[in-house]
Amino acid sequence: MASLLTEPLFEISGRAPCVRDFYYFTVTKSEVIWRWWKISIRKVHRNMRPGEQRESHQEFLDDSQLQSEVNMVFGHRILEYTKGLCRGQFDYLSRLPDSILLHLLTYLQLEDVGQLGRTSRQFRQLCGSEEFWEQAVRRRFNTVSAEVSALALEVGWRSIFFTSKLQLQKQISRRRLSAKEQQEGDNIDPETSAEESHVDVITDVSAVADLNTTF
Repeated sequence: MASLLTEPLFEISGRAPCVRDFYYFTVTKSEVIWRWWKISIRKVHRNMRPGEQRESHQEFLDDSQLQSEVNMVFGHRILEYTKGLCRGQFDYLSRLPDSILLHLLTYLQLEDVGQLGRTSRQFRQLCGSEEFWEQAVRRRFNTVSAEVSALALEVGWRSIFFTSKLQLQKQISRRRLSAKEQQEGDNIDPETSAEESHVDVITDVSAVADLNTTF
């Protein structure tokens, strides 16, 4: 399972609260790296080089001072998470490629998918993605026609999943009819259409004349 882990295991950067100094914190498979940049307009700090501190996982777990700095800059949640990484508590599932996670999601019940989507931003995006719902539709219907795929581009795969087969057939029929009407309209010769319109106008005028004559 360790081979699934990518480098770095975790990294974050940002400014410390209430100061201008900039910090970078990362955890790799073998060490913890803490870097800082002093940002100040004072002359004494102008030529100051960035600082760096490297420690093994165990050294970081024993270093209360560095832990305190991490907590001050990035907060308690980040500190506890990185300490867990240093203890070997890896979150393998969230580190799998999206393609594998999407495949695994298709084996879950919809109720479970909804619950999983509430656990993290990553799973919320995956559970609501077009890729997930397309896979779900293809597993549900075994085969998906080109017309259904075209319809999905308009309404979304999630809508396709929750639409009954009868309703899908109706929507596809409407698309066919609309496409046919559009095609027939494109095939009309403009000159012929103009002549027909001219004939219609003459007919209408004659009808009006006859009507006036009658009265």
